[in-house]
Amino acid sequence: MDQLEQLEQLEQLEPALRVEDLSLAIGGAKILDGISLSVNKNEVLGIIGPNGAGKTSLFNLLSGIRKPSRGRIYFGQQDITDLAPHERAKVGLARTFQTSSVFNNLSCLENVRISAQAAHGKSMDLTRNAYGYTEVVAKASECLEKVGLSARAKQLAGSLSHGDKRRLEIALVLASNSEIVLLDEPMAGMSVENIPELVEIIRSLKTKHGKTVLIVEHHLEVVLGLADRVAVLNYGELLICDTPQNVINNPTVQSAYIGTAL
Repeated sequence: MDQLEQLEQLEQLEPALRVEDLSLAIGGAKILDGISLSVNKNEVLGIIGPNGAGKTSLFNLLSGIRKPSRGRIYFGQQDITDLAPHERAKVGLARTFQTSSVFNNLSCLENVRISAQAAHGKSMDLTRNAYGYTEVVAKASECLEKVGLSARAKQLAGSLSHGDKRRLEIALVLASNSEIVLLDEPMAGMSVENIPELVEIIRSLKTKHGKTVLIVEHHLEVVLGLADRVAVLNYGELLICDTPQNVINNPTVQSAYIGTAL
């Protein structure tokens, strides 16, 4: 095995994301306490726990919206703990939110084009002149096609159904070329019949696009079906991070969250 092959193997073994002793206290209250875990490249990590367990707070720390009281965050080998949200986005970390974060007064294509422009280092020009970036427009169109929104490219994002807005958010992630994707309650507000299609789109982030995905989701069956591993939070502490089967069979998890029915 030559040196290049050895380096490639080491890169594959290196976690995509790692947190060490991550803690958050607000006004004396402990929101997160001593969270340490790593996420492998091209892995889907589900994060579950009861309301108030600290799931969204963890995402706020990972995305840079809040600063930890203690601990470090690493993107590969790079310490990103002190980076602002936009700087983390440039490194390769993208996030969706519980509520839709699209530009309602812009078309679907314009929304995705903005994300693609940023990824290509182009001006964030919202005028028609921006359509001169032919490779950016092509990228945006391709991303819309991947999430099944090609037919709605010229439609205003604000007129989309809730489910289609979620799909548009995934298209924004794809256009950003981010390596790590944080999905915060992607099924929130979705109708039961639309959930399976969105699940498959999220699955494709790993299987077709090579992304590393962290997903916070209350729909337990969605997490168990998507995740390679599941992390369980309770009162700001990490109870376990293991395979879905081992998690649902864990007595501590059952008593704290899932319940004896499983």
